[in-house]
Amino acid sequence: MRFVYVLAGWEGSAGDARVLKDAVNREYGFKVPRGNYYLCDNGYANCEGFLTPYKSVRYHLKEWGPASGAPQNPREIFNMRHTRARNVIERAFAVLKMRWGILRSASYYPVKTQTQLILACFLLHNYARTAMPVDPLDALAGVYDEDLVTGADDPNVPGEYIDSVEPSNAWTQMRDNLAGSMWDEYVNHHL
Repeated sequence: MRFVYVLAGWEGSAGDARVLKDAVNREYGFKVPRGNYYLCDNGYANCEGFLTPYKSVRYHLKEWGPASGAPQNPREIFNMRHTRARNVIERAFAVLKMRWGILRSASYYPVKTQTQLILACFLLHNYARTAMPVDPLDALAGVYDEDLVTGADDPNVPGEYIDSVEPSNAWTQMRDNLAGSMWDEYVNHHL
């Protein structure tokens, strides 16, 4: 529920993929170690370091529900689990906005001031998450301990990093393999 990188200053109409490319290509930009990835929505390309759901595939199923609502193929189970994991990201933004009301509406400050306010809110949010063992805003945002991923490694460790944001056949195959593994596990344990 902490943010690892913030890039403020782009206008709201800028495309997600364009902003991500800028973040990855900056000298001190967003560092994604090779072999790791972030979950993204379909506003981004499925590419090394950034894993998106399958387009035009159901995702709002009940994994353990009745047969009519059960996933029917590897892509459905992948999208369902991808969405469930991404909900932690959405809740982090909900808590951030609950904590800092200035982020909930349009701002009429000069762009430079807006950028500094946004960065300050993210920094203070991360500080509060670190300083408070229990955040009272978690309950309001529907965050529960079992939803939180703990023990995550620092993404800014020395090593080789992703340096482009371009889809590739290899990355599509990696997603297909991951979906296939999820499907095999599901079939072996639930059908």
